[in-house]
Amino acid sequence: MIFGPFERLVAMRYLRARRQEGFISVIAAFSFLGIALGVATLIIVMAVMNGFRVELLSRILGVNGHLSVYGASRPIEDYPDVVARIRALEGVVSATAHVEGQVMVTAKGTASGGMIRGVLPEDLRARDLIAGNIVAGSLDDFVAGGTGRGEPILLGSRLAQRMRLRVGDGITVVSPQGTTTVVGTVPRLKTYRIAGLFEVGMFEYDNSFLYVPLSAAQLFFRLPERVNAVEVFVADPDNVSLIKQQIAAALGADFRILDWQQSNSSFFNAIQVERNVMFLILSLIILVAAFNILSGQIMLVKDKGRDIAILRTMGATRGMILRIFFASGASIGIAGTLAGFALGLMFSANIETIRAVLQSLTGTELFSAEIYFLSQLPAVIDPIEVAQVTSMALFWSFIAPIIPAWRAARLDPVEALRYE
Repeated sequence: MIFGPFERLVAMRYLRARRQEGFISVIAAFSFLGIALGVATLIIVMAVMNGFRVELLSRILGVNGHLSVYGASRPIEDYPDVVARIRALEGVVSATAHVEGQVMVTAKGTASGGMIRGVLPEDLRARDLIAGNIVAGSLDDFVAGGTGRGEPILLGSRLAQRMRLRVGDGITVVSPQGTTTVVGTVPRLKTYRIAGLFEVGMFEYDNSFLYVPLSAAQLFFRLPERVNAVEVFVADPDNVSLIKQQIAAALGADFRILDWQQSNSSFFNAIQVERNVMFLILSLIILVAAFNILSGQIMLVKDKGRDIAILRTMGATRGMILRIFFASGASIGIAGTLAGFALGLMFSANIETIRAVLQSLTGTELFSAEIYFLSQLPAVIDPIEVAQVTSMALFWSFIAPIIPAWRAARLDPVEALRYE
């Protein structure tokens, strides 16, 4: 649809407030705000939901690996050979053996549950998510046998904070599997020295995970020369099923393989469902704003009936009248969409700063790590989703003024001027 200078001039004239038509201009202003806030809200919410998924995925997979290989019915023996065979496969980035188990941690009169993992020191140093987020202490002391002061252990920062622990303190780890003696079952326990604290930014791991050298874990869990899992990292996590088949073929039927999609399927499916529902609900804001444009244009056509009749008698065609009122309504939606687009991108790019400012002003915690798992509010802007939101807003902005513009074009000038 091509608009001439005269049509654009009249359309913009109808959008400017005058004393007699101030109410109509107020409706236009609210329609503009509705479109802008709807587009901005959708962009921000989608960016935050994407950020949640990306951050949770990177942290979960950074700690747990893309694939986990277990013995079918018993711990894995001859694990160096198993690790070597997995590492030889194309697409495998790394494979590390470890021993893990649930324990109770006691220190300074307090106790807490936790998950302890025994890994080779060199494998832990190669794990960027852990090695790159040591907030206290050093990995230099994380060696088998310790440095003369006992076996070392790494703790999550929130667990240490909750139990009032610091680097160099001793903690006692108690296994739920006790030792059977002539006087009954005695709890199996071991004292370790804290060599460092890590903080990966996910509450579950920072609050419950502990790392010890592999040999110490094998001794504690009574798995000499054995491990109970091998973690595998691959180059393409989304194509993990192909690597899984290759590992199964290389190792045989005595092993059980679990990929990250199986381990966390319910969690990430819930995020996806929540994301889709939020998109659907928030899209209604844009639809309501489009109805505001529709109602405002209908009132504008009714108010401008005399002007339409005069324009028609002066030679304006029905097509010109239709384009005038279409441009008047569509321009509200276009301007609102562009404003919402800019506001949404600006807010998403600075959302963590805005959260920190609001939190300091209100004095309340707006984003609790205990509830939302992450210590910071993430936002990842997806250009495709932004384009979809913008296109949807523009679509409704072009649809809404069609009916009022068509009614204006069909107005009979004789009937409009009959009682003037």
